Amino acid sequence: MKLFRKKPTPIEAMQSASKRFACLLACLILLMSACGGGGGSSGSINTSTSTWQSGVYKPQSVYENKCASPRSGIDPWTDKPFLDKNGTLLDEKNFLRSWSNDTYLWYNEIVDVDPSKTEDPLDYFDLLKTTAKTASGNYKDNYHFTYDSSVWYDLSESGISAGYGMELSLINRYAPNRNVVVAYTEPGSPAAEKNVKRGAKIIKVDGYDFLNGNTQYIIDKLNAGLFPQALNEVHTIEILNIGASTTEQVVLTSASITKTPVQNVKVIDTPTGKVGYFVFNDHIKPAERGLYDAINNLKAQNVSDLILDIRYNGGGSLSIANQLAYMIAGNKIAPSAIFEKIIFNDKYQAPAPVLFDDKAPDEIGGSLPSLNLPRVFVITSGDTCSASESIINGLRGVGVEVIQIGSKTCGKPYGFYPHDNCGTTYFTIQLKGVNNTGFGEYSDGFIPSVADNGRDFIKGCALGDDLSHQLGDEAEKNLATALTYRETTSCTLLTSAASVPFQLQKTAAPDELSDVSGTLNKPAGLTNRIMR
Repeated sequence: MKLFRKKPTPIEAMQSASKRFACLLACLILLMSACGGGGGSSGSINTSTSTWQSGVYKPQSVYENKCASPRSGIDPWTDKPFLDKNGTLLDEKNFLRSWSNDTYLWYNEIVDVDPSKTEDPLDYFDLLKTTAKTASGNYKDNYHFTYDSSVWYDLSESGISAGYGMELSLINRYAPNRNVVVAYTEPGSPAAEKNVKRGAKIIKVDGYDFLNGNTQYIIDKLNAGLFPQALNEVHTIEILNIGASTTEQVVLTSASITKTPVQNVKVIDTPTGKVGYFVFNDHIKPAERGLYDAINNLKAQNVSDLILDIRYNGGGSLSIANQLAYMIAGNKIAPSAIFEKIIFNDKYQAPAPVLFDDKAPDEIGGSLPSLNLPRVFVITSGDTCSASESIINGLRGVGVEVIQIGSKTCGKPYGFYPHDNCGTTYFTIQLKGVNNTGFGEYSDGFIPSVADNGRDFIKGCALGDDLSHQLGDEAEKNLATALTYRETTSCTLLTSAASVPFQLQKTAAPDELSDVSGTLNKPAGLTNRIMR
């Protein structure tokens, strides 16, 4: 899969729509191999005879762990030997067929296709989903994807992936005038060490014109340089930093990147009290300690409000979303209140609701700290998805006021129980979530608005991303607007020094990066609600 490509004609777009929705929209990054790639796809030909009968399904246990290429060694999830047994690709596909029919939220909308008609289990998996559309014309299921199981383990448990450690905002991915800008970098990463900062614009990759190069050869070179497939690849990226009049070349070497999901923790002094702020980028295991420490820090400084910046948080573990929601509201939440109620297909009863819980993760122990706030400001974008939206929905469901600053969220009220089979971890929609009041229909996102309708419209201010300032800078437009709204309940930024005692007058005049709508290239495993 290529992140950058020649712009398709309308006919080409229609011909490739199914594959794009199955892969491109679910996972926009190259190096993670999130679309396709897995142990189950590497075997040889089908060696057993298909006994397929339309509408007749054997239990998934009949085929589970029967692999064309069985793994040996220890499963990192269980610390026990892999359960793989000798099998065939047909066994792997039959497992996917039975498993999908059993657990997929819309199982009765899957067209039952003979598994022997496709060679690759990953190609067959792409067929095992609904093709229905919502009222707005979008596909109901845009979130069907896979990972190599070892890659998924590294990403979800430790936040480790390969690359330069810079997330890119794709403002325009097509030539001419391709426009891709660094949204943020990971601390200590190759990009950060070379002083690549938020707002840096990509100009050339390995000497090739990034802005306008449009032959297939150049596009391949751009993808290879910007999204390396292996460790220790060396590539030269020419960038234009904010405020610079000339470009500079940085030589980057790909490495294993450990994500720091909680960043920029700070307290902002205002005339009406202290305001806490931090960026929360990923619901992954390392975030538990980061969030715990951030809330303890802000609590010790007696903040009276919180601005939670989740504009780049695509989701992840629902349990981490629950932890953060509790740490925001604490005693403002009634005992036994529901954070999220899980709804499965009609073959399964709903499990016990996920309640707000003050228990700290086992690695930390004890109880979670809390700010005990009756409201929270959230900075959002189209990259705010899934578990991040659960924080918003869960808090609103128990009467905590949420004020939304930014653009509408992506709209993913669905979730997954990842399932490993033969070296590939499969993600198929198995649940949807609703809050304490029973609301969960926000498939078109949460939308900042003048008034709150108690559903998908939330009181706040609608504006684009401001890549012309660093995250946490009080002059960054989204943070400045949140601070202004807190003081005045207006979305209009104040400009006179006399009326702005906390430095909002520093906000620069608009430029091309001060109000943008880009899309990050995060892998699918970090942009969905994942159940443990």
